Amino acid sequence: MASKLRLLIVGAGGIGGYYAARLLHAGHDLVLTARGAHLEALRERGLTVQYGEEVWSFPVQAMDHSGVVSRYRPDDFDVVVVTLKSTAKEAMLEELGPWLGHGKVPVLSLQNGVDNEPALASLLGEQRILGGLAVRIGGHIVQPGVVEAEGPAQIVMGEWPLAAALDARRPLLLQLQTELEAAGIPTTVSDNIRYELWRKLVINNGVNPLSALTGLDTRSLTHHPEFQKMVHGMMAETVAASKADDVNLGPEDLDEMFDLISNFNAIKTSMLVDKEKGRPLELDSIAGAVLRRCDRLGIEAPYTMTVNALLSHSRD
Repeated sequence: MASKLRLLIVGAGGIGGYYAARLLHAGHDLVLTARGAHLEALRERGLTVQYGEEVWSFPVQAMDHSGVVSRYRPDDFDVVVVTLKSTAKEAMLEELGPWLGHGKVPVLSLQNGVDNEPALASLLGEQRILGGLAVRIGGHIVQPGVVEAEGPAQIVMGEWPLAAALDARRPLLLQLQTELEAAGIPTTVSDNIRYELWRKLVINNGVNPLSALTGLDTRSLTHHPEFQKMVHGMMAETVAASKADDVNLGPEDLDEMFDLISNFNAIKTSMLVDKEKGRPLELDSIAGAVLRRCDRLGIEAPYTMTVNALLSHSRD
């Protein structure tokens, strides 16, 4: 693969838009998907990203999924990067799944939860799937065509579900790592990406639903005498649920993730932002993923069940 990447970024919102700007600045060739007013603004005025004191603007190739299907073949791209909210996963699979099935292009998921890679793998086969997560990044669309992002914005990625000996996907991952690092995106390649995704889910389930329910940021939750116990309880339930996927997180993972979020900057979680903006919540891919696996294991998850029920009811 040439050093200049040709990438399709599916879902150029807060996270996808930030990474796209970094890659465009580094000279890579990108096609972005979006919809509605955001798509119209990207077409007319390009992509603008606010990152700290910096503001970047680029003209972009932006289109909806039907535009991609009619204009490109899957293997026109080196990698398809999915940065959609998990709430849009089913629609994306319906609209792009058959098209992707006509090619061999690898697909890298950078979405919340632990159910995205299995859904892609069931459609395309495990050998085409790269698991991944965006770490320590906050990003959202502040107005159509304009994205605001903060944090170190790292990427962790790896062969789904595990790296095999002499895995054919490793050279691509190492090339991607080199190009992402050169574009200013700190990147790690993991031999066990499923483990990394579950560790992120421990944090996400610990603070995302509860923040949306209470309106509190992560620091307020983890330093509150009662909510702190609920955060820890929901994290512990996530650790227990991991056994259903043969990941087997342990007490040391729970301690490490709880310490990490407790000592990190105050973050307004993505689920709280979505609730304030009246958007669909990634509740099913976070709390729902934990509850389904606890049910499969025949164990209780009272903290997650209660917060999930209250938050679901508050949306009705």
